[in-house]
Amino acid sequence: MADQEEDFSSLPLPDRFAHKNWKVRKQGYEDAAKTFEATPDESDPAFRPFILDSGLWKGAVADSNVAAQQDGINALCAFLKYGGQQACTRSRNVTITPIVEKGLSSTRAATKQSALEALLLYIELDKSDPIIEDLLPSLNNKQPKLIAATLSAFTAIFHAYGIKIVDPKPVLKALPKVFGHADKNVRTEAQNLAVELYRWLREAMKTLFWNELKPVQQQDLEKLFETVKQEPPPKQERLLRSQQAAVEAVQAGGQEEEAEAEFEEEQPEEINAFDLAEPVDALSKIPANFGESMASSKWKDRKDALDALFAAVNTDRIKDGPFDDITGALAKSMKDANIAVVTVAANCIECLAKGLRQGFAKHRSKIMPAIMERLKEKKQSVTDALGAALDAVFASTGLSACLEDTLEFLKHKNPQVKSETLRFLIRCLKTTREAPSKPEVKLIAEAVTKLLTESVEATRAAGAEVLGTLMKIMGERPMGPYLEGLDDSRKAKIKEYCDVAEVKAKDKPKPVAPPPKAAPVGQKKPVSKKPAVGTKKPAPRPVTPQEEPAPPPPKTASKVIPSKLSAPKALVPPQKSGFQGAKKLAGPGGAAAPSTQSPRRNITPQDDEAAPIPSKLGRGLAGRPLARPGPPSTTASESAPPAVQAPSITPGERLELDDLRSEKEYLLRTNEELRTSSSKYQSQIHELQNQNAQLIEDHTRDVLSIKAKETQLVRARSDAESAEAQCQRLSRELDRLKREVKRMETERSPSSATSDHIYREKNSHNSSGNSAAAPPAERPASATRQTRVDSATSLADSRETGYQRMARSYAISPSEEKENGGLDAAEGEKMARNRSAVKGAAATTGKREVSGEGESWKRAAEVTSQLKARIELMKAKQGLTKR
Repeated sequence: MADQEEDFSSLPLPDRFAHKNWKVRKQGYEDAAKTFEATPDESDPAFRPFILDSGLWKGAVADSNVAAQQDGINALCAFLKYGGQQACTRSRNVTITPIVEKGLSSTRAATKQSALEALLLYIELDKSDPIIEDLLPSLNNKQPKLIAATLSAFTAIFHAYGIKIVDPKPVLKALPKVFGHADKNVRTEAQNLAVELYRWLREAMKTLFWNELKPVQQQDLEKLFETVKQEPPPKQERLLRSQQAAVEAVQAGGQEEEAEAEFEEEQPEEINAFDLAEPVDALSKIPANFGESMASSKWKDRKDALDALFAAVNTDRIKDGPFDDITGALAKSMKDANIAVVTVAANCIECLAKGLRQGFAKHRSKIMPAIMERLKEKKQSVTDALGAALDAVFASTGLSACLEDTLEFLKHKNPQVKSETLRFLIRCLKTTREAPSKPEVKLIAEAVTKLLTESVEATRAAGAEVLGTLMKIMGERPMGPYLEGLDDSRKAKIKEYCDVAEVKAKDKPKPVAPPPKAAPVGQKKPVSKKPAVGTKKPAPRPVTPQEEPAPPPPKTASKVIPSKLSAPKALVPPQKSGFQGAKKLAGPGGAAAPSTQSPRRNITPQDDEAAPIPSKLGRGLAGRPLARPGPPSTTASESAPPAVQAPSITPGERLELDDLRSEKEYLLRTNEELRTSSSKYQSQIHELQNQNAQLIEDHTRDVLSIKAKETQLVRARSDAESAEAQCQRLSRELDRLKREVKRMETERSPSSATSDHIYREKNSHNSSGNSAAAPPAERPASATRQTRVDSATSLADSRETGYQRMARSYAISPSEEKENGGLDAAEGEKMARNRSAVKGAAATTGKREVSGEGESWKRAAEVTSQLKARIELMKAKQGLTKR
């Protein structure tokens, strides 16, 4: 056995990794881990066999013996820890799946921990995307134990690195499926992973999977989320190798505290739904007749079109596209007379700005002025909608882009517009993450300071809050010059707002710029010394052969004077070039020093040669070379300009300088006048726009009133025509009734004549003594009375028939009766009363006559029978005559 062990230990590590004996493999894994730990760096030859043949690690991670497997995974961790990025990229393609299937699901806790450590090392050495892609297919495995182990690994990965290193989108999309798994352990691990993601994403994570969960699962998760809401924001607990190198580099420079502070500041902010959502093509969902509906004169059509647009753009992320026509219609809707249309349009703008983000910046100039002009609306619901739309526009662009329009509307005539614009500016300053520049601070401070004297208290308070918030961002010292002319009470109020304000802008890193200025100062010290050394060494002056041409210039002194006066301008560039050469050549060290002096020796003799020539004309010009070596002792940024201004200036140059200064002042005044005129014209434009909008509203109102009057006129005409038709119908009915009365009268007249003839014949017979009967005088009277009763009754019946027909005509057209104000009904009642009166009169008359003849009813009966007999005789005679 001892011989066999010696033979095994003498085998190379790759051969021992592939040995059939598990003990040999186990010993090989242990020796490999020790070997990797003893290597000096990543390029050690011990890593080469395992980098070239990465399949060795597949067998080590998935070893059939659990004891050997544990040592194999430990060896892989040592290989990754000391082998570097190359060891990670070469081996991860063959090890991730075995780690998940054999390591994470192992029954040994140590093996699980080593497998998880290997996954974390793979992410630490390179990036997380390949690891997440290899882990996701394990969620579809048939074994619940493997799915639960994978979910637990995801939880540990997000807990260690956070969402800035590991993309949560693929995992969030897979959560609904595991929440519906039949195994309880899988659902429990899914809940743990959801809680861990909620620590980083908060409410934004719900956009991807929340609606796909059951209500019971949502309630359970909400209870777990409540405990997380009380915790502080999470931080990345494990650094990548690249991050570790950056921190070590900073710490090597002795700035450990600054490195820690920078790392804390780089922690990821709370991610919103936009970062997680997929872009949606909203243009395809907008109705095709949107433009026609927006051009409709009916406000309800416009509102319905905007409601359809809101439903299309109300999503977390919108795919960029040609929204020019849409934004133009929304900007026009801000001037709509109906506040419901304005509110829905503001909501659509908010959704578009939030969904497009940076893609909405090109539409800002069209939308933002229209919204701010509508801030004059006093209804709170409309103002809130407009404010939310402005906030969304600001979030998609930035403070610098929105500042010009905001400051312009601070000059508006309407106090409501001023107050709401100031509130919008306050929200911008509180939410911006970039501090405004100094010119922007000046513009804001000057514009808002003027509003502190407004008559409206809300405007003054909002102005003080703007200055307080700006002071919180920039500091009290930079804001001091803008508050000098204010009262102490106003300064105290601004200070109160400054203490209370909560801002996100980081203005402190910007003033850290002075350290780079200190570096040039250190470089200038050798430059200032070198001119001094050059002045101390008189070596260049003994070179007299170059001074021999000097005598001819005095002969032409009058001609040389202009050149000498211009000499300072010609001599300044060589000095600048000398400084630049000194800066470039001073760095290498002492070897470069001779090279820096040699060119200066060639230049200084020329300066010395030029110096004696003007000495005959005056000592003022001769003093220039002596004054020039002085300025290099100052800073480099200040040395160049004073080199020109330090010497005395000629009268011509002074005149030219005065002219330039006066011209500059003139240009500044002209610029200021143009700015004031521009602002004046801009205010006039806004006034004209307001007047135009008011005229449009008045015109719309007049058009609507005219249309209403026309509708009323049409209805009145139709009512008049129906009334006229009813009158004609009544007149025709009246004529018919008259004709009926005449017909009845004509029918009654022959019967009376016949009765008179009968009575005459009866009288003649009575006078002859043919029969004994009632007196002739009484018979005609009774017959006449009976005829009158019958005629009255028939007339009443005919009138009753007419009245019934009229009632039926009224019953047929109740709408006409209603339109005519109930006049026909009243006439019908009146006629009914007349009819009842006629019938009553006829009945009373008949009763009175019948009562008067009640005593002689027997005689009436006899007369009647005689009349009947007489009639029968007359009929018989008439029948005989016809024959």
